[in-house]
Amino acid sequence: MTRLTLAMVAVLSAAWCCAASGAEGGITYESLLREMIDRDAIARFPDPACTCRQASSYDREAVSPEKDTWFANADRKQFIRVEENGGRKEWVLMDAAGPGAVVRFWSANPDQGGVVRFYLDGAEQPALETPLSDLLGGTWRVGRPLSAVRARGWNLYLPIPYARACKVTTDKDDIYYQINYRTYAPGTAVETFSMDVFTRGLPVLREVTRTLSTVGRDLRPRPMRTLGKTGRLTPGQAARLLLSPGPHAVRELTVRLQADDVENAYRNTVLRMEFDGQETVWCPVGDFFGSGVGVNLFRSWWQRVEADGSMTCYWPMPYERSATIVLENLGDVPVEFAATARMGDWNWCDRSMHFHATWRHEYPISTEKKHDWNYVEIKGKGVYAGDALALVNPTTVWWGEGDEKIYVDGESFPSHFGTGTEDYYGYAWGDSHFFEAPFHAQSRVDGPVVFGHTALLRTRSLDAIPFNRSLKFDIEVWHWRAVQVAYAATTYFYARPPATHNRLADRTKTAPGVAPLESVRRVAGAVEVEAMEIVSVPPDAAWRIEANWRNAAWSGDAQMWFGCKGKGEAVELRYPEPVKGPQKVTIHASRYPDYGIIQVFAGGNPVGKPIDLCNTEDKALVATGPIALGTFEPGPGCPIFRFEVVGSNPKAVEPGTYFGIDCIVLAPVEADTE
Repeated sequence: MTRLTLAMVAVLSAAWCCAASGAEGGITYESLLREMIDRDAIARFPDPACTCRQASSYDREAVSPEKDTWFANADRKQFIRVEENGGRKEWVLMDAAGPGAVVRFWSANPDQGGVVRFYLDGAEQPALETPLSDLLGGTWRVGRPLSAVRARGWNLYLPIPYARACKVTTDKDDIYYQINYRTYAPGTAVETFSMDVFTRGLPVLREVTRTLSTVGRDLRPRPMRTLGKTGRLTPGQAARLLLSPGPHAVRELTVRLQADDVENAYRNTVLRMEFDGQETVWCPVGDFFGSGVGVNLFRSWWQRVEADGSMTCYWPMPYERSATIVLENLGDVPVEFAATARMGDWNWCDRSMHFHATWRHEYPISTEKKHDWNYVEIKGKGVYAGDALALVNPTTVWWGEGDEKIYVDGESFPSHFGTGTEDYYGYAWGDSHFFEAPFHAQSRVDGPVVFGHTALLRTRSLDAIPFNRSLKFDIEVWHWRAVQVAYAATTYFYARPPATHNRLADRTKTAPGVAPLESVRRVAGAVEVEAMEIVSVPPDAAWRIEANWRNAAWSGDAQMWFGCKGKGEAVELRYPEPVKGPQKVTIHASRYPDYGIIQVFAGGNPVGKPIDLCNTEDKALVATGPIALGTFEPGPGCPIFRFEVVGSNPKAVEPGTYFGIDCIVLAPVEADTE
């Protein structure tokens, strides 16, 4: 190939890379699918121009920070309006004009929404109609990873484009929901979604599904250059990796640290990056890669953490002239490190943007008063690409009731107003289980329940948020108890140089450190019921671990609640280890207006008298304190404890047969020495 031909190829390649991000002739269902797996797309300002907004069930009483209702929390059964359609009542979740696309749909309880319908371009008949739980739960025609339930959060990432308008309704009204949607500039050609369009796009959908399920796969393999450095960083020492002159892009970055105290090493070793003379990244290593405090394994589309401590990101980081990567040890002990950057070509143009990562840490934060806590404020032109939250909670009581509020280009009211912190991160009900997905993850929850460290991640693809002048991200600190928590928020965004942000003052030459963790109150010698094996429970009885939302009296800060529905129903639990000789039995339980009268059995025999757990004095849930029952003689193996409903208090609220057990204390009966 001649030099002239090579030059022409380079020019054509640059023109292609700086062309409109949609398909030739406009935005299509397939072009949106392909954009999801085009990693380079997020590093170029959108063309055609678009905004990203959110329709949600946030409490409509929240109208202004100046009002007492700004932190109102009735975030379900909130809709735009109610309509009649062919004799059927429908609740309108979203009604947007202009060419656009729905790009994310979340709910905590879609079964309470019934059938969802998408009315596109003013059509009287829906383009898509199906039970909402099927659409979001992976049982419709879109499965994992684009549609799935994760830690009780129901998520859909299937793009649904429309040319002129979109209205989304459900025929039941009792749901939490969030819908992220793009609106394109007037005149943008957008192909409207239909089931025919969906069927035509099945090959592309299958390819996107395969790609998003394989971390690190690149649909367009290209020549890559690898630069690396290893060594030892003494306290205060920094190591620099000078990258090749641009234009280029870092397409893959891996860092691994080793130290006696791994958690502090990943928090106290800071990653800094400078592109074209501007430092755009300052962040502790663990937080930068979405791991929070310590090495917390997960895999996503943009980041992953491996068991050996290797942390990798796939954010494209383009630069026009120069780039430097720095690792700096701000701790007080040495750290061994290994860093590798893989680089590829990049055609720099007026849509190219620099990658930014900011970090804000605060401890202690008092939760006594609800308030908005700022992640970042950005001045300039760019695209918000995601964030990670690492926090420390000193109780099992739920910490994340607060909503996200995102203001774009100077909005007086946020165009993204959420329904809860866990909802923003794509799970629900404060669920403490691990999950990982292409665009969100919960990689650490210490427990019990939500006690201790939590690490959350939400990164964006089609739901990235473009801004022309500014972006402000706040989240409510809304805890169910007055305690002191620690928040550390990492934000990821792209911006045209020279963008600025308010987190520059958070950069420090001292170690950020890991916030201390208080201990959970525990009854001496107790076995927590929530940690015991459930041997049997009535088939129609619900059960769950309840965090102590209102007081601090439960051992382990939690209890097991059982929803038995009638007299004679019982729950059996297995003690975790064998015991020998006669044992004194003491239980700690709770009282509530709808609780019943129970009899405790141990080893098949009743122990003590029936216990009335109904609180007839007020409506509060209160702990009983210790209840001494008597003694029992254990048999071989681990003893079985049976809790049987034997009656109801006449003053009980229906059904009067529920109960909650906190813990069990066994103590050997002392031998008679007389």
